[in-house]
Formats: sequence, structure tokens, C-alpha cells
Amino acid sequence: MLLTVGEFQIRELAELDVVSITRYADNPRIAGVLRDLFPHPYFEKDARDFIARTKAETPPKAFAIAQTAEAFGVIGYIPGQDVYRFSAELGYWIGEPFWGRGIMTGVLQVFSEYLFDTFEFNRLFACIFSSNPASGRVLEKAGFTREAIIKAHVVKNGELLDEHVYSRLRPGLLGR
Repeated sequence: MLLTVGEFQIRELAELDVVSITRYADNPRIAGVLRDLFPHPYFEKDARDFIARTKAETPPKAFAIAQTAEAFGVIGYIPGQDVYRFSAELGYWIGEPFWGRGIMTGVLQVFSEYLFDTFEFNRLFACIFSSNPASGRVLEKAGFTREAIIKAHVVKNGELLDEHVYSRLRPGLLGR
């Protein structure tokens, strides 16, 4: 799979991405707004293990966000199970030097369209911590709507936080 977002790409992760993914992921400002399963510090072994798990999935569910020379982030989805099988949760991050440039907004738009075109998902959603309002703005610019604030739902680095849930529905699903 290869998707183009301006001068950037969404593509399958590869072994050659280990060094750049490690460099960008090893950042407390990134780890601080992601689930605890995202390690900090982030070592080459973490990148290698993550890429190996991703390559073992069929179809792959996590992809590199890259420019020609290197990967600088990841976007992926987790499909729902059972009665939630027509929904998928999105997760994503990009390296700090790429923040504030509109890259993630474009990536989310293109990736969402890919998921709607490729799978039978009716709803995509992302959950962010209240400590990360910039991610909420990115989601809104990408066509997502904040639908819930779940109070005192997350503990990250010892801090009790609200979780904000954003969703985007398949175009035309509700006659809109």
C-alpha cells in the first residue's frame, strides 16, 4: 500500500525505518500523549519489534508516514470486533520537527478515505488525552467530530486526565 499526501507518503513499514523511527519516537513529548504501551525511552529494539509485528499482520494495520529519505511517524488502525466490526480506532504520531505543518491533517484525511474505500468500516474514531488539545484540532481539520469527553478516564504519568473521543463516519452513511 502506498498513499501520497503532497510530498509525503503513507507506506508499509520496513526494516530500513528502524533508525529514523527510533530517532523520532524517542521523545517524551510524544510518549506523554500516547498509551503506555508506547515505550519511553524508545530504543532500536522497540522499533525493530514493532515493525516485525506489523509485517506479520495480514493485512498490515500500521504504516510509516514518510518522506523520500525516511519515516518520521506512524499511523494505524485497530478494527473492532463482534458488534463493533464496522468501526476502527485510529492511532498516530509524527516526529516533533514535523508538528504544526498540516502534515497529520492530510495524512488523516487520506488514510481515512483509504480505510473507507478498502474496508466496510462505517465509523473511524480516535481517542486523545485532554493534555493533547493540538491533536484534537488536527482531527477536526481532518473531518472528525468530537463526540464525547470521558471524565477522569486516563492516568498518564501519574496525572488523571479526561479522554476526548473523535469520530468520522463513512461519507453518505447518514444521508449527509
